[in-house]
Amino acid sequence: MTRVVELHVTCPDEDTAASLARAALKARLAACANISGPVRSLFHWQGRIEEEGEVVLALKTRRGCVADLVELIRTRHPYDLPAITWTGVEAEPDTAAWIRDETGG
Repeated sequence: MTRVVELHVTCPDEDTAASLARAALKARLAACANISGPVRSLFHWQGRIEEEGEVVLALKTRRGCVADLVELIRTRHPYDLPAITWTGVEAEPDTAAWIRDETGG
């Protein structure tokens, strides 16, 4: 198995998530994007507990793309503070090779 990165960010709607996904794919910062939801998010924001309906955008990439991918999302995302997280995950070798190939690695 080989390690790759799965990055997640919540978005206000599917159109926003799809726009971010297309931008990441076009820039070759991700090999694949998955949009799921709707989800119900509860979170602390400016001293209150907020509750919103959102969708989750998951992007499969490699470590070397994370900083640029985060920057792309931050500059295009409509939220003041998009909650961007990522995790190193195991992938079978062919999938990891595909992710590397599609992201210029």
